Amino acid sequence: MGHGAGLGTFGGVFTPSILTILGVIMYLRFGWVVGNVGLVGALLIVTISTSITFLTALSISQIATDQRVRVGGAYYMISRSLGIETGGAVGIPLFFAQALSVALYTIGFAESVKNVFPQVDERLVGLLTTVAVALLALKSARAAIRAQYFIMGAIGLSLVSFFLGGSVGPPDTVTVPLGDIPQEDFWVVFAVFFPAVTGIMAGVNMSGDLKEPGKAIPRGTMAAVGVGYLIYMILPLFLAMRADQAQLIQEPLIMRRMALWGDAIILGVWGATLSSAVGSIMGAPRVLQALARDGVLPASLRWLGRGSGPEDTPRAGTAVTLGIALGAVALGNLNLIAPVLTMFFLTTYGVLNVAAGLERLLGSPSFRPRFRVPWYLSALGAVGCASVMFLVNPVATVVAVVVVLGIYIWLERRELQSAWGDVRRGIWMALTRAGLLRLRAIRDPKNWRPHLLVLSGSPTRRWYLIRFANWLSHRRALITVSSVITDESVTLDRQRAMETTINDYLARRGVEALIRLIRAPDPFEGAERLVEAYGLGELSPNTYLVGDSEVPEHRDAYCRMIARFHEGRRNVVILHYNAERRFGYRDRIDVWWGGLKRNGGLMLTLAYLLQTSVDWRGADIRVKMVVPTPEAAAGARPNLETIVGSMRSGASTEVLVSDGRPFVDIMKESSRDADIILLGMREPDDEFQPYYERMRDAVEGMPTAAFVLAAEDMPFGDIVVKPEE
Repeated sequence: MGHGAGLGTFGGVFTPSILTILGVIMYLRFGWVVGNVGLVGALLIVTISTSITFLTALSISQIATDQRVRVGGAYYMISRSLGIETGGAVGIPLFFAQALSVALYTIGFAESVKNVFPQVDERLVGLLTTVAVALLALKSARAAIRAQYFIMGAIGLSLVSFFLGGSVGPPDTVTVPLGDIPQEDFWVVFAVFFPAVTGIMAGVNMSGDLKEPGKAIPRGTMAAVGVGYLIYMILPLFLAMRADQAQLIQEPLIMRRMALWGDAIILGVWGATLSSAVGSIMGAPRVLQALARDGVLPASLRWLGRGSGPEDTPRAGTAVTLGIALGAVALGNLNLIAPVLTMFFLTTYGVLNVAAGLERLLGSPSFRPRFRVPWYLSALGAVGCASVMFLVNPVATVVAVVVVLGIYIWLERRELQSAWGDVRRGIWMALTRAGLLRLRAIRDPKNWRPHLLVLSGSPTRRWYLIRFANWLSHRRALITVSSVITDESVTLDRQRAMETTINDYLARRGVEALIRLIRAPDPFEGAERLVEAYGLGELSPNTYLVGDSEVPEHRDAYCRMIARFHEGRRNVVILHYNAERRFGYRDRIDVWWGGLKRNGGLMLTLAYLLQTSVDWRGADIRVKMVVPTPEAAAGARPNLETIVGSMRSGASTEVLVSDGRPFVDIMKESSRDADIILLGMREPDDEFQPYYERMRDAVEGMPTAAFVLAAEDMPFGDIVVKPEE
């Protein structure tokens, strides 16, 4: 950040802004605007256009008075409000738009020179002019601003000469009758004129060279908008009075004929093109400098962030900008990409309005601008920018939006880390609060999700639990990975570090989860505390996923913990994991059926969620039921087929006759080739521990098994059983 230049409001903001506003469109197209839509239409176009610019200027002023605006101008503002990805997505196209704008202005200057001196080489003039403005920018920002004072003097002289002039006489050449001149409709004319009032970024881009950006940007920008509006409202009155409609439409330089000294208009055209070129050649490298310093650009381009001298002049960035501009000038025709450039500028304005509106709407305590704007005015400015973009050129708008989204996605995937906060966290906080307050304790099978609390201990030791939970969640439900800290010597700082380590570990493996560490004398007491202490409103975990109890001495405390979960109306899934077979080929899920009520509905729901996860996609669900006699099988089979058929999951049914054989023997024979087995558990009672140990023994040596205990007050049968349409 360079403070050496210390530019003030007039030189650093007002001058570059007003010179960009009073540009070539004023000289070469304003008469055409009045001729096509008339005096009233022209005044209306000026008012609508300036209103959008004015609303954007308000948003810029609000942001500029809340934060120290450093090098990068609009990019800096957006990245510090909406995040580094959004800032980069807008900042990179903005840099190229400004770099190519240098070529647009120097080509325009070269064309006007050739009109006065036909013998010159237009392309050579364009190339030399581009190099000249770049050298001026490299000299220093202050030197460039001083040059712009002379340019502003030329524009002022041209306007005075115009106002002191008079009506035009007969045309120099025979004009086409008005009836034969093609006239454009209001919105086409509006689209042509609108870029004339989009010069407010010229001053913002000099933010790194301003002495007091928080004061200079609002004052200079608002003054430029006001002066520009006043001039643009007066000019149509003189144009309409001094020439007829046909002359206004046909003669681009009609103002030259009206002026007291016609060549003053030529000086004004040259001044307008050169000042805009200077503004762009100073602004573009500073945006590039800020992008490099924030790490938005690849590491190989970090050298573009360097500055030179007391003014922190971005010489490397200026050289790159010059190269792009010279390449465009050499081509000599930017008509195809010019509309897209306009879209990038309008995109920047729109995003700035969104940033200011969101900051104001969310009312974050840290957002305390000295210049306050109601959020709906910023929103209106954003809507205006979007509307104008489509009116100007729908195809170019789509191209600009696709480019911005592409850059945003690229930056998102790079997972850039910024040292500052942004408004996105405030947005999520507001949405989360609104959602929590609107969730009600109503049984709603249609929208039920297994919000899982996984008692994993160290995730590396029981990763299979987290993996299983991730399959069930489908990234639509909440997963909380929890562990109990029994070591009293662990400090709070170390606990936070452990949470960060676990979070990073999960993120590297593509698991989105919350982390909850709790302190307790032993793991079982800590887990029981979670039933009462953990959760937020209706988003408290409804299903607890735990591993099997492997230590016989802990079984009593373990079973009490399961009973406590059940009393707290939490569903329980105990995963008996076969470390050798793991989850097999993930092709077959066996559900042992005991009826739709209680555990049956929950088991079918979990089986369906597992089957529709990415890793289990298309797995075969087999719902198995044991009955004592063939007669019982004949009656049970149609009922089971009806229930399973209503799941519409492609599950098959098997009704097995026991003929006096123990259930365990039947299950071991029938499910030995499954990849996972789902078994229901009875409600905990005084004999729950020996019952649980018998279940463990039953699945010993079998594939991985999940014991399911439904406790939530939820009709799980309504989730899986769909009525036929």
